Amino acid sequence: MRALIAEDEFVGRKLMSTFLSPLFEIDITVNGKEALEAFKIAFEEGKPYKLIFMDIMMPEMDGLTALDAIRKFETENKVLSKDAVKVFMTTAIDDPKTVIRSFHDLEASAFLVKPLLKEKLYEELEKIGLLNK
Repeated sequence: MRALIAEDEFVGRKLMSTFLSPLFEIDITVNGKEALEAFKIAFEEGKPYKLIFMDIMMPEMDGLTALDAIRKFETENKVLSKDAVKVFMTTAIDDPKTVIRSFHDLEASAFLVKPLLKEKLYEELEKIGLLNK
């Protein structure tokens, strides 16, 4: 399975990559614009991502804008909701408005507050069926 990490901070990318590399083939981007482009390329190649870790605050394009564009791309390409990419929003800020928008408006699969803990990450993966213990 393929996963994409969209994170502008090196330490965050390294940590997530370490946690996820035993489970997924990992690609990494440093902003929302790159994440959207990587998502489209993977889709067009017929090797779509199953999971995206999307930081909310990134340069060039933030994570919420990128997720909105990804969901629109899926709709335009008639991707069924059961086949839509799972997206875990990550942030250092625990803001209730952002959490609500992530889930309600943009259909995020999970919302994780940094620093990420491996146990919490794996728990969320198990909830959505991407980790079998």
